[in-house]
Amino acid sequence: MTVSVTPVSADIGVEVSGLSGHELVDRRRADECQALIDRHGVVIYREVDLDNDELVAFTRMLGDIVMGGMGRMESHPEIDTVSLDPEKSVLAAYRSGTFHWYVDGTNHEVPQKATLLIAREVSDEGGDTEFANLFAAYAALPEAEKAELEGRRVLHSFAATQRLVHPEASDGERRGWDKVPSREHPIVWTRSNGRKSLLIGTTADHVVGWPEDESRALLDRLLAWATQPRFVLRHHWSIGDLVVWDNTGMLHRAIPYEATSRRLLHRTTLVGEEAVA
Repeated sequence: MTVSVTPVSADIGVEVSGLSGHELVDRRRADECQALIDRHGVVIYREVDLDNDELVAFTRMLGDIVMGGMGRMESHPEIDTVSLDPEKSVLAAYRSGTFHWYVDGTNHEVPQKATLLIAREVSDEGGDTEFANLFAAYAALPEAEKAELEGRRVLHSFAATQRLVHPEASDGERRGWDKVPSREHPIVWTRSNGRKSLLIGTTADHVVGWPEDESRALLDRLLAWATQPRFVLRHHWSIGDLVVWDNTGMLHRAIPYEATSRRLLHRTTLVGEEAVA
């Protein structure tokens, strides 16, 4: 079958079709994948249908895998199961937080480099995944606004997202959220190669040193800017689809789906390589 590579839009995403699992687990294909991530932010392999061994092998070709933590498969500790079914994922109770825009690992000094997600079962309704390009969103800001953002810092926390999902949470639940470490980051992430992106999302609790109302207004406005259609890709899953994205520069979220849905995704994550600066 002929392999085709088709950009989704000028600002985000590329689709690759015509590959099967064993063909993707190849050094040349992994290098091509990394180049596509660097250029487009999100790479969609249509119905590539990697099995779990192949998923782990391909991930290792892209970098070091995040190991350990809750929700890992016993047979493949590199793989996290993503589901709202508590029998399939011990983190099911927290998955509704993924219905909001976020970047993984914002409470770490070095957020995860990239994420790979493959569909094992899909939802009849909802369950699509959306991505928003924070590199492109920053680049399109007026120069005056870029200058105003330089030096601003934001506190990112697990609790900020959970408050959106569970506004009526008990004091005990809130104390539990607060046990997860928070971290300050600049609102503009400047890479060692000079590239810049916004670092925002629902984990962004407040702008350090700003009044609460002004802080919230700025963060909400930037999130609305970054998630306008020109910067967003929406992926409708088919079984066997694999999506790989630059976690450092893409927001993502799941479109809500029912807790009774059979939707099941397997995820591997790459260890971060560059601290936020």
